[in-house]
Amino acid sequence: MYVCICHSITDRQIRRAVDQGARTLSEVQRQLPVAACCGRCAAVAREVIRSHADGAAQDREASYCAAVAFAR
Repeated sequence: MYVCICHSITDRQIRRAVDQGARTLSEVQRQLPVAACCGRCAAVAREVIRSHADGAAQDREASYCAAVAFAR
């Protein structure tokens, strides 16, 4: 889905930036020009960042719990 129409930035590109370590809109903006023109996409971009970062944290936690359970 396109998040930033001005620069043709997709949610997939934003999620990739989060996977590479970005945790805030300003950190994503170091990699992508999202919300750098009209700014209307900033709220949606922040939501994509938040939800993907939260999901990644849950995945890491589940992997850790599975590894600990397997090690016993």
